[in-house]
Amino acid sequence: MRVLIDNCVPWRLGNAIAAHDVASVVKLGWAGLGDGQFLDAMVGRFDVLVTVDKSLRFQQRLVGRPVSVVLLRAKSNTLREMLPLVPALLEALNTIAPGQTREFG
Repeated sequence: MRVLIDNCVPWRLGNAIAAHDVASVVKLGWAGLGDGQFLDAMVGRFDVLVTVDKSLRFQQRLVGRPVSVVLLRAKSNTLREMLPLVPALLEALNTIAPGQTREFG
């Protein structure tokens, strides 16, 4: 699975899901793009966006896009708070279909 880590998620979370092809919005230089722009830029390059942006699914049309979204909910967006969500994230990466949104935490 080709996974994109949003700029609001610690990029080091990618180390915990290293079995997948992981990149980050920040390292790609996409941090300045709006949500819709980087969702469009993901097409053909990534399968899943991992984010903590709760409003993304309300602000962007996700249905019909060939990418999926996994929303992680924790007390904060620190790596320490996000690591306990990795098992659920890995399960989602193995089962999520294009256009779906899953939420954990």
